[in-house]
Parts: sequence; C-alpha cells; structure tokens
Amino acid sequence: MPDGGCFCGKTRIKYTGDVQATALCHCLDCRKITGSTYSTNIIVPGDGFEVTSGSPKTYAKKADTGNTITSHFCGDCGSTLWRDGETFGPNKVIKVGVMDDVNAFASAKPGIELYAPERVGWVSSVSGADQLKAMPGSESVA
Repeated sequence: MPDGGCFCGKTRIKYTGDVQATALCHCLDCRKITGSTYSTNIIVPGDGFEVTSGSPKTYAKKADTGNTITSHFCGDCGSTLWRDGETFGPNKVIKVGVMDDVNAFASAKPGIELYAPERVGWVSSVSGADQLKAMPGSESVA
C-alpha cells in the first residue's frame, strides 16, 4: 500500500488500487503549485485513497477547463499532496514527489502530458507520452 506525506510529516496519505494514469501537467496552476516547470502526477481511485494523519487545508479554484479543482495541502509546511474535482471524477491526483518510495518517480513515467503547448521551451516532451492541449474530456483536447 503506497503512502506518502508532506515535507514536515504532519499530513500523511496512502492509497490502494492500481494507478489509473501517469501525467505531467504544464498548466500555469501546476507551475504555481509546484514552483517548477510542471507537475508529475499519478491518478488513483478515490475509494482506495485515505488521509492517515493530519488535517489538510484546501484551496478550490476554477481551472482552465472551467471546472473547479481543489488542492489539498499541509497547513503547516504548505506541501500540496493531491488535487481532485469533477474533471477527475472520484479519482485523486497525487503529486508524485510526496510519495515515500524512492522509486516513485521511476514508476510514474508519464503516459500523457497535459497542456503540452504551454510547456516551457527548454523542456523536451516525454518520448511515447500522448501530448494533449488540455484535460481529457474538455473541448480543446488534441
């Protein structure tokens, strides 16, 4: 059962079930959340997801899709752990960097890149990953 947590360790999560998708997201919101060029994500079933300690804070924002996406983060250290919202159905979008497994990134090679046209110019596309203009299900999917 994979688990992870925030930078200070007060908020902990775990999930059961298979990873539904692996994705990089180049949208401006993900850049802001990560403080980097993109976010690396695993999408897991919501019914196998659990907060095992701590009380994450939330911030909800209307995304580029027009749907509201909620970020869940530690109120002490500020680490974003996961996001959810109607765009993802019952699934949770976990930020891979919060997982404890040192091989989590190796296991999360992206199958898709979201908002690929917004990728910064000096970052290359991931070989073999689908390059999408937006979130699947929105009108502007490539």
